[in-house]
Amino acid sequence: MGYDDVITHLGEFGPYQKRIYYLLCLPAIVCAFHKLAGVFLLAKPDFRCALPYENGSAYELSPHLWNLSYPPNERCSYYDVDYTEEYLNGSIPRSTNETKTCSSYVYDRSKYLNSAVTEWDMVCSRSLLSATSDSLFMLGVLLGSFIFGQMSDKLGRKPTFFASLVLQLIFGVLAGVAPEYFSYTISRLIVGATTSGVFLVAYVIALEMVGSSYRLFAGVAMQMFFSVGFMLTAGFAYFIHDWRWLQIALTLPGLLFLCYYWIIPESARWLLMKGRKDEAFVIIGKAAKENKVEVPNEIYEQLVDEVAEKKKQDEMAASQPAATVFDLLRYPNLRRKTLLIFFDWFVNSGVYYGLSWNTNNLGGNQLVNFLISGGVEIPGYVLLLFTLNRWGRRSILCGTMMVAGVSLLATIFVPSDMNWLIIACAMIGKLAITSSYGTIYIFSAEQFPTVVRNVGLGASSMVARVGGILAPYLKLLGEIWRPLPLIICGALSLTAGLLSLLLPETLNKPMPETIEDGENFGKKPAPQEAAEEGGTQELSGMLNGKSS
Repeated sequence: MGYDDVITHLGEFGPYQKRIYYLLCLPAIVCAFHKLAGVFLLAKPDFRCALPYENGSAYELSPHLWNLSYPPNERCSYYDVDYTEEYLNGSIPRSTNETKTCSSYVYDRSKYLNSAVTEWDMVCSRSLLSATSDSLFMLGVLLGSFIFGQMSDKLGRKPTFFASLVLQLIFGVLAGVAPEYFSYTISRLIVGATTSGVFLVAYVIALEMVGSSYRLFAGVAMQMFFSVGFMLTAGFAYFIHDWRWLQIALTLPGLLFLCYYWIIPESARWLLMKGRKDEAFVIIGKAAKENKVEVPNEIYEQLVDEVAEKKKQDEMAASQPAATVFDLLRYPNLRRKTLLIFFDWFVNSGVYYGLSWNTNNLGGNQLVNFLISGGVEIPGYVLLLFTLNRWGRRSILCGTMMVAGVSLLATIFVPSDMNWLIIACAMIGKLAITSSYGTIYIFSAEQFPTVVRNVGLGASSMVARVGGILAPYLKLLGEIWRPLPLIICGALSLTAGLLSLLLPETLNKPMPETIEDGENFGKKPAPQEAAEEGGTQELSGMLNGKSS
């Protein structure tokens, strides 16, 4: 008797679970606000050097004045000449081609009133600062997965959720009032860490209370709420043009979730694991009452016995050496599969965030691009609900990554005057990589042996965060050549998709339990063994032919 059997008696997705589940999905929207806000907070509008004679001038200059002031294709310097009235009206020629580095800038405010980039002049030689800020935000996501993951296992899901939520509110507001770049970036880094605490802990609580047959739906549907938050971010940016107020406005909805303290219970599964059976039984009783079912007393008695047995097993396990990632790299077949999975995680995360943050470089209406980029995620997740348990994990993973790769690489051949086609290819790639990202977690969990599964998934998540940390720098490559970030993402996706064909299918296969199982899973038989097996089958066929 396990807790999953208790869920069966309660109803795998009864009224109680539905109410708590959908409430837990809502914080995913706010986490999306914070993860995607950088597109608008760090928006880089067109700019030029402020000329010596200008004082608060508009961005627009006549072609005549532009040619007199700036070298061709140059925005970070201007001609070092005396800008007299005679020179500006063309009466005297330019005396030198020497240039001078900008000391201040004029920005095009037709699309963005302001941003952190325009306030702190993160352009030209300082352009790396904006990408570094987003990169450090993703470093915070990585640190948060470690810190809040450990807290949720030791202190409980509920305290960790609210601790991270309060920190998110505090530092989200501090980021909006930060007086300079350093304090802004540190605040955003901490907000990034709290997104792991809020989203992942809510995700775990939600999945721990639904039945196994509903877990695929529960996991994918919560990701859809994240996509809704993605799209709503564009709505906030449409109405709020000042970056500081935008940051604060995206943070304040988190206040609504403080009332969850009196609504959302602790995970009964976690309470049972910690031996706090009385508290767990109270929660199970409330769920049974709301679902209008009765849980037999024998189940409670069997759970008590199971908790005692689990404690003994944990004590025995504590005396054994802990599993490490090196156990996954010690044996050739397991090592090959592990490295392929790591590469898939790296590519999925890097390409997903690379495309999500690159919408400003696609041309056209930037808000519409961003909105579509979030919208295409919904059909990407719906695809998983209908195909993942039918077509297999490997088929979906490889197929979607290859579609993403081909569509993104196709931008090489799109003429520059067909910008709509570049955007269409980018959005097809985004839809496909969203499906791929939703598949990789399940596929990885089924590849790793039970004894090192948590270690394997933790290491995979860390590699994924590295991809996310590097993704912001792709935006800078788009300033060199607009399709370049798409081409890099496409090449990575196509390569990872093809390499994933080397992984074994896991659908309807027993999950490996031991290291030996993991080494043998998907392993091709040695030539001698294959020859012996083939000879045996041939001899058997001959005997069967004679007997017939």
